Amino acid sequence: MIYHLFKLFESLGWNLPGGGLMNYISFRAMMSSITALLVALVAGKKIIAWLQKKQIGETIRDLGLEGQMAKKGTPTMGGIIIILSILAGTLLFCRLDNIYTILLTVTALWLGGLGFADDYIKVFKHNKEGLSEKAKLLGQFVLALGIGLAICFVPQFWGGETKEIVTTIPFVKAHEFNYAWLIPFKGQFGMYCTWVLYVLVIIFVILACSNGTNLTDGLDGLAAGTSAIVGIVIGIFGWLSSSTVNSDYLNIMYLPGSGEVAVFMAAFAGALLGFLWYNCYPAQVFMGDTGSLALGGIIGVAAMLTRKELLLPILCGIFLVESLSVLMQRGYFKYTKKRYGEGKRIFRMSPLHHHFQKEGIPAIIQTPAKAMPESKIVGRFWIVGIILAVATLALLKLR
Repeated sequence: MIYHLFKLFESLGWNLPGGGLMNYISFRAMMSSITALLVALVAGKKIIAWLQKKQIGETIRDLGLEGQMAKKGTPTMGGIIIILSILAGTLLFCRLDNIYTILLTVTALWLGGLGFADDYIKVFKHNKEGLSEKAKLLGQFVLALGIGLAICFVPQFWGGETKEIVTTIPFVKAHEFNYAWLIPFKGQFGMYCTWVLYVLVIIFVILACSNGTNLTDGLDGLAAGTSAIVGIVIGIFGWLSSSTVNSDYLNIMYLPGSGEVAVFMAAFAGALLGFLWYNCYPAQVFMGDTGSLALGGIIGVAAMLTRKELLLPILCGIFLVESLSVLMQRGYFKYTKKRYGEGKRIFRMSPLHHHFQKEGIPAIIQTPAKAMPESKIVGRFWIVGIILAVATLALLKLR
């Protein structure tokens, strides 16, 4: 909004001091981040007080984890703080006519709304199950399909021309992978098959990221901290890809307009840092599905927009391992129960972060021997997330 306001003044011949700064993505990104951070700090306190007044507290199921029941009644639906802060930074400092901004904003609102519906059913309808898994997946699928079709058919992504669908991949000279290489057909039919495959990849990435973040949201500050780290890296990717100089130097794709991803993700990171002020151990508020579904979806969409989706297994390694731990645990338990009549576990508890909180449960993996404090688990997960983030950035120079 401020960007467009200064552009209006410029068109009227009013050269106001500081107007030129709006042309710099780096400046707008910093201002967007600061704005989101301040909104989260100021509005967060008031929203938490309102949630407490309305007695919108978390319902805790006793899993025998240390300090778990002390969290009962802690306000939830704090994702409202995150979404509001992101929108504040975005609306003030992003280009609102940019397709990248539009798709990321739609993602935040759509998945935030879906998560809000789930939290609303749990809190106000006193239904612990919330939205059914099918309803959640359907909502995520509809959004992902819409994003996929937009990326494929909006001319702003392709300059009005039919181009090959390529993405960034590490360890190869040109840093590019062409999806057409996976299609055995040539010609027009092969091109159509490539586009269908690309849309399916987009749907898978968005659903995987959204649900992976949702599973990671189990300890104070865990999902918010790791998501902020990932968001900063994707923002850097957006900034680098928007510059002909940087993209040429790093030999990555030049994506005109992708700098707005950097501005949006700066607001994303700022909002999460502000939210962490209240969400770090011991948490004064939980983000709920209102926040976790939106965070993962934003990460997935931003990765697709910057053509960095194949780097996500490394960058989002925390989310990936958390998701795999659940799949492995459920699969192995069902298999052993069917074969031996008694279900066995790989981890003491899943998702993985709960494994480190529990002891005395028979499981294949018994390390560490004793349960770890929640704050230590979160701190170590953050450290691993930072290592993965640095490794992902370093891959841009490995050929």
